[in-house]
Amino acid sequence: MPEDLNWAIGGEAGDGIDSTGKIFAQALSRAGRHVFTSKDFASRIRGGYTAYKVRTSVDRVESVVDRLDVLIALTERTIEENLNELHDDSVIIYDGERTTMQDVEIPGEMIGLEVPLKRLAEDAGGAIMANVVALGAACEVTNFPIENLDESLEKRFGDKGEAIVENNKKAARKGQSFVQDEYEHDFGYDIETTDADYVLLNGDEAIGMGAIAAGCRFYAGYPITPATNVMEYLTGRIDQYGGTVVQAEDELSAINMALGAARAGARSMTATSGPGIDLMTETFGLIATSETPLVICDVMRSGPSTGMPTKQEQGDLNMTLYGGHGEIPRFVLAPTSISECFWKTVEAFNLAEKYQIPVYLVSDLALAVTEQTFPPEAFDMEDVEIERGNVVDENDIDAWLDEKGRFQPHFPAADGISPRAFPGTTDGAHMTTGLEHDSLGRRTEDTDVRVEQVDKRERKVETAREREEFDYREFGDPDADTLVISWGSNEGAMREGIELLEERDIDVRFISVPYIFPRPDLTEEIEAADQTIVVECNATGQFADVIEHDVLQRVDRVNKYTGVRFKADELATDIEDAISRGEEVPQ
Repeated sequence: MPEDLNWAIGGEAGDGIDSTGKIFAQALSRAGRHVFTSKDFASRIRGGYTAYKVRTSVDRVESVVDRLDVLIALTERTIEENLNELHDDSVIIYDGERTTMQDVEIPGEMIGLEVPLKRLAEDAGGAIMANVVALGAACEVTNFPIENLDESLEKRFGDKGEAIVENNKKAARKGQSFVQDEYEHDFGYDIETTDADYVLLNGDEAIGMGAIAAGCRFYAGYPITPATNVMEYLTGRIDQYGGTVVQAEDELSAINMALGAARAGARSMTATSGPGIDLMTETFGLIATSETPLVICDVMRSGPSTGMPTKQEQGDLNMTLYGGHGEIPRFVLAPTSISECFWKTVEAFNLAEKYQIPVYLVSDLALAVTEQTFPPEAFDMEDVEIERGNVVDENDIDAWLDEKGRFQPHFPAADGISPRAFPGTTDGAHMTTGLEHDSLGRRTEDTDVRVEQVDKRERKVETAREREEFDYREFGDPDADTLVISWGSNEGAMREGIELLEERDIDVRFISVPYIFPRPDLTEEIEAADQTIVVECNATGQFADVIEHDVLQRVDRVNKYTGVRFKADELATDIEDAISRGEEVPQ
């Protein structure tokens, strides 16, 4: 594993935990270091424990681990919550002058730094800068040049005026100086900087960026954790490209607005979480039967019902695969990393228009709120291709008119893909109803036409199987006896878990699947393995069920549904235990 440092700040919701953590993460990124963040926050605006953790290294990091080196504790509970990750050399920075922190006892051989955060902040210009004082103290503890913090402070507070920026820089240096003067100690940490240039973003931002790059020009949504940041990213950005963001009164209105925009010819999208998908399901059927291309992003969280809005889970797979009354053709894509959130969004828009079909883009909270560093070339806009599918204009529409000169938007094409004419196209006037319809879009109950239209819509999926590459990503030892399969956000933890398993002389072949439907056929891969283990964040093993259905063979399962994402070291142990259990079963 690479040499890395794990840092965190924790306290009560409303104490500026998120903004403080992001300032430090950005500073590390701008100093040429890789960053991987994680957040733990309560489902409330104020009160309740919250934390922001940063793992950083000069080498790429893709997961959180069970180790914490430097902790800024704004409450005593912060120490308690992280006790199992702290070790003997961990440094805990806290304000011993605060009433609630005066009786804090530092456990074991850990190093406690009592820094008067509030008092030093007041000396710099205001108590509100106490967290920035703590950042300055952390810079000293880790030998991180404090100048790297300045640019992040300028970015965070630049719109508030130069005086505010300078006060924050002053506050950071007061924290640094206090540790220098009061603690003559070598803490054993040394954050190396490089000249590398990185982009720091989370999964929701990557989806928003991918939508703009893909040509999305209409977004409608309703705020819901953890999907709201997609809308926040697009707001103020998409209008620069001629697009519009609408905050609807609820999720049903949002998807109906997006449907209307898509019918008008705009690349359109909505994003929500599980409860919102429940509300959107009725319109989902209308999208499919009207053959309207639309991207619906589901950023999963713990359910059912309201569940745990700020906690991780991959529990919506069955809903995206099978949700809706009747039989509805659809595509389901699940990005496996933050960079894949960008590229799979672009692909979702292309698939939606090429096959005139609704596309579920399935992310989750772990991807949504995690910030990670990437080289700028990871998002090379020159590699973005926009494919609008079978769009016809006045030059080629004649081929799609019936004997009376009427346009046939639901023509029963051999590949299932009918022509699509945008409003205003000469001779392209047509209608479509949510009722079953004929090739002209007119309602019908004719049995032959019904069968013809159902078969036509279903043929799109088979056509896509023939024309597209719905493949998997592979890591580890291709000849290993143990095969691990997963989907979505678990990829990063598993990739690092492979390295930990190798240190224990355990080789595994790892397949990460970004296409849930249509999906790759894994029959040969599973038959070649002595044991197959499916990893996912839900209780029932929804993807494991799908795989067993596909290959008619039982698989072992590693399921986590605590509301917390997999960690690399934890997952490696879970895989090792699953292998041991498999060896105990007579073959």
